This record gives sequence, structure tokens and C-alpha cells, in this order.
Amino acid sequence: MPDVFNWQLDRPMKYQYEEARPQKQIAWIFDTNKCIACQTCTIACKSTWTSGSGQEYMLWNNVETKPFGFFPTGWDVKLLEIMGPDAWKDGKFAGQTVFESAPAAERVKGHLFDADHWSHPNLGEDEPAGEAARGTHIDKLPHDMWFSYLARICNHCTYPACLAACPRQAIYKRPEDGIVLVDQERCRGYQECASACPYKKTMYNEDTRVTEKCIACYPKIEQGLQPQCVTSCIGRIRLAGFISPPGKIDPKNPIDYLVKVKKVALPLYPQSGTEPNVYYIPPVHSKREYLRQMFGPGVDVAVDTYLKTKEDPQMLGLFMLFGSTERIIRQFEVKGSMAIGYDETGKELVSVPVTEPSVVREYFDRVNQTYVHNIT
Repeated sequence: MPDVFNWQLDRPMKYQYEEARPQKQIAWIFDTNKCIACQTCTIACKSTWTSGSGQEYMLWNNVETKPFGFFPTGWDVKLLEIMGPDAWKDGKFAGQTVFESAPAAERVKGHLFDADHWSHPNLGEDEPAGEAARGTHIDKLPHDMWFSYLARICNHCTYPACLAACPRQAIYKRPEDGIVLVDQERCRGYQECASACPYKKTMYNEDTRVTEKCIACYPKIEQGLQPQCVTSCIGRIRLAGFISPPGKIDPKNPIDYLVKVKKVALPLYPQSGTEPNVYYIPPVHSKREYLRQMFGPGVDVAVDTYLKTKEDPQMLGLFMLFGSTERIIRQFEVKGSMAIGYDETGKELVSVPVTEPSVVREYFDRVNQTYVHNIT
């Protein structure tokens, strides 16, 4: 197999095909600290793309509770079993990826789940880990008792395992934006992609006998709009844009700024080797050892940086731009008290205050000659 460079692992690795990065790479950032698991994103995606026959079980977007929630059941537990023990050394992955550890005659080391594993999307919802003694209160981070929400979509990986595994070359990565799609005329339903995907985001339709998956709302991307799951999010935890290729950093690009400059947003299970393009700001209240196995060795820096957001006007301003416009923000800046987002031509799309203005009313209302009490 050819050698390709995976910047998340900080080393070359084996992959089925030669390295061929797209002209632009779509990417997302999810702030797990703001997710309330309302499932608005899940329903928006479901009602838009998977309301047909054979798609009943499909959730291209789902939100699961960690550490005890999964969809399909136990997907990440099985992935960690496949990957073996943690093998990070000085920020570099020293273990084997799902491509490098594949058995003879197989392209990717994976696992195919049966129908029952796909039948419990809310398993473990709101179930916490750890213990808290009666009468105690939360006074430190991470918490003794904790859980967090993990919103998941297809990662539209730079080195997709689904693409590598498909014997029909029915899965392809668009050169114009890096979106991973399925050519359903070529697909024969072998489910090699479903077995290979570490994140279990390729799904088999038993009615049509072909694979289906998240398409990144590409009709919207082509119009400069963010995907449905991003624009529907009431918690404003999501941002979609384009990430610069390895070796290049544009500090005015929102995705680059959070991923490469501040290093506050991290990929999910990067040790798989797929170089996923969905990045997560880790939940600050969850146990660090758990987060390190999920997001890699950059967790401590990411969490510590995030906790200092209020001291960083640039980062605070960028977070205020999350969910502020349906357009894709290609550049941003903070001027004084305002955060401003621009499109690819430099045209202003939106501006928002970095801090919300507040007004303290007088205790005595001179007009009505009465005292004003706050009762809520």
C-alpha cells in the first residue's frame, strides 16, 4: 500500500490509495460543552434525508451520551478493542491504524454490527459515570460524577476507511470540497464499507440493497450554506467551514484558528488513521483519561485553553459567531466589541457583540414612585 501523510498522527501511514487531497476540505467544529442533547439536529437531518423506505433505523446525525451511550451499540468500545492499547508518544501515534493492522487479504480492520445493535439509539442516555456522596456539591473540574453529549455525523475523512474498503470503488471523495459520497449505481451492497468505517456512519438499506450515508448537505455547501445539522442547532454548538491542508494555517479562517492555532478542537479517535474532519472541543467536566483515549494527547491543552476563553477576545468573539448565520464563514475578525464574519470574497456576512450588553435598573423608580425588586 502507498505511504500517505496523516498530520493528526504526525507521521506517514499506509493507505489503499495515493494521497490526493481535495482542493478544499469541508470540516466541522462541535463544542460539546454547549450541547444539551435536544436532538434538534438529529430530527432536522432525519426529516431532510432519511424518511424513505429502508431508512427507518438510519440516523446520519445522532447525539449520544458518553460514556454509556452508543449508536450503534458499543461502536467505540469495539473500535478500541480493534485498535488495542493507547500508543501515543510525544504527540505521535506509535501504534497501527485500521489500515496497517488489517489482516491478510483485507483492506481495513473492521467489524460489522447486526441489526440489534442499530435498534437502541438512546441507550445510556443521561446515565452518569462516577459517584458523588450525598450532601456534596460540585467544586472542581473534572467532576466526580459526569457524563457528556457527543454529536456525531460522518467525518468526511481525508483517508476514508469506507472508500478504502469498497471493492467496487463505489465510494468517492469529491475533489472540490472533500465530501465523501456513494455512487449508488456502482454499489452492490457488499457492506465492506459498513464493516470498515471506525465510526459506523455508513449504513445499509435493506430495501434498496445499497449503502447510504451523510452527504454533508452538499446542495447547501455548493450554495455557500452550512449543513442542516449546523443551522438547526439551537445550542449554537456547531460551525462548518473549510480547513487548510497540512503545513498551511490561515489564522483568519475560523476552522484553522480553533484547530491549528488555538488547538482547542480535536478529532474523534484520530488513532484510527482516517484523519477525520469533524473536530470536537472536549467537555471540560469529564475525566481527562477518558477524553485522552477519545480525542488523543492534545486534550489537556484543549481543555485548559477553552477554560481561558473569557480572557481571549479573539476566541470569545469566534464562539459568538457560532450559529449566527446560515452562510459559511470563511474569514473572521474581532474589532473592538464586535465579532465579524466574512464570505470568500471578503463581504461581511454577520457581526455580533462579543459580550451581550447589560442594563442595571435603578432600585427606585422615580417615574412611578415605587421600589423595583428582582424576584426571579
